[in-house]
Amino acid sequence: MLGKRLEQFLFPVRSDRWIAILRFGLGLQVIVYALSLRRDWNYLFAADNQGIISRELTEAILSVKSAFIPRLGWLVTLGGKLGLDEDAMLALGWAALLGTGLFLLAGFLCRPSAIAAWLLHLAARGSGGFVTYGVDSFMTIGLFYLALAPLPDRYSLDALLFKWRLKADYRIGFHQRVLQLHLCFIYFFGGLAKLLGAGWWDGTSMWRALTRPPFNIIPAHALLSAKYLLPFLGIFICLLEFGYPLFIWLRSTSRAWLLLVLLMHIGIAVAMHLQLFALIMVILNLAAFGSIFSGYSLARQRT
Repeated sequence: MLGKRLEQFLFPVRSDRWIAILRFGLGLQVIVYALSLRRDWNYLFAADNQGIISRELTEAILSVKSAFIPRLGWLVTLGGKLGLDEDAMLALGWAALLGTGLFLLAGFLCRPSAIAAWLLHLAARGSGGFVTYGVDSFMTIGLFYLALAPLPDRYSLDALLFKWRLKADYRIGFHQRVLQLHLCFIYFFGGLAKLLGAGWWDGTSMWRALTRPPFNIIPAHALLSAKYLLPFLGIFICLLEFGYPLFIWLRSTSRAWLLLVLLMHIGIAVAMHLQLFALIMVILNLAAFGSIFSGYSLARQRT
């Protein structure tokens, strides 16, 4: 009986709507990410002393971890053998990343586009290790799940042009379930780490986050006038993340919990100017648990 319930939980029958949300959202994310770096792309990833930090230094440190992690240096080396200089190959890498985002947004050649976007972003993340932050980690996670997910979805251009269409089955449900459980682990341990630190109980962590450049969007005098609210806000965020793995599954609390998490990330975008980070977290949450708003039970959803 327990084995049957576990099987039903891990391999539920699902439609491919969540894959469409993930594909479209990640396509938009990759496009915005590429456009936000266009002006500084070559400056960030140049070799020697041309950039902010030498790409060769970053990739040498990366090689200590693994020689198989993608990096932009591979693309530059290939271009050198073809007679193309570094600037041209870096520009080509940026254009390819933007192109994969556009293809994902349209749903054209979904599988190759997803794999290419994942590898290109992974290369940019590896070569710019000193200037990356949380958004890059979550983009890697999202693109990895999309590259492995059953594709194309019914809303893609592939489905329209080539008549490729998935039927709802346990494979689609299994991939979504793994993403759901992954998010539960992320929020649980994120909330637990915050709860174990005193700064989130007395408001100092909130104060530091909101006053540290370049995230100090809210004027300091406005924060001072609301300083007594910061401890309550910090504790609320801790409990919201820590309770995510429980309350996101309960029928009575799932919608409210998901909505509060989405509002939290939107609030981060507004208060700290972290739009890219907020966007990727909203995309992952909607792909994983967006069916809550359709009135379906997460444990027993049927197509």
